[in-house]
Amino acid sequence: MRLAPQETRTYLVTAVTAGRRSLFQVTATAELFQRTILDYHGQGKFLLHAFVIMPDHFHVLITPAPDVSLEKAMQFIKGGFSFRLKSSFEVWERSFNESQIPTEEKFVSCAKYIEDNPVRRGLATAPEAYPFSSAARGRLDVMPVHLQGNKARA
Repeated sequence: MRLAPQETRTYLVTAVTAGRRSLFQVTATAELFQRTILDYHGQGKFLLHAFVIMPDHFHVLITPAPDVSLEKAMQFIKGGFSFRLKSSFEVWERSFNESQIPTEEKFVSCAKYIEDNPVRRGLATAPEAYPFSSAARGRLDVMPVHLQGNKARA
């Protein structure tokens, strides 16, 4: 199955825990979720541009691989984590919110929004001080080529 070209499919995605439980307030659980995201990224399921794991939700800026739909990428992330967690409780709300990234400016502002989230919530004094974020480890994949120099049309 070949989907739309990878470089035209970059998204800001947000998903929340079931009942907005503060699941990721527990360090071991947040670490497991971070490993899950990084493992699927390492397998080439998606490019990972920025991420943050908050106590009851997460944000990712991703570009799914050419043969992976956004829904499948989210299934890897959410379903893969649920499988690893082996919880007897519901882990996630069923859906997720996504916004396609059309321009360089939107990409930059979304990455900043993601990485500044812990500071806005009072969980860290600086983005790089929050351990469950791309700001703490450095962005993993650069902006897709098609967005570079792609300015918003007035």
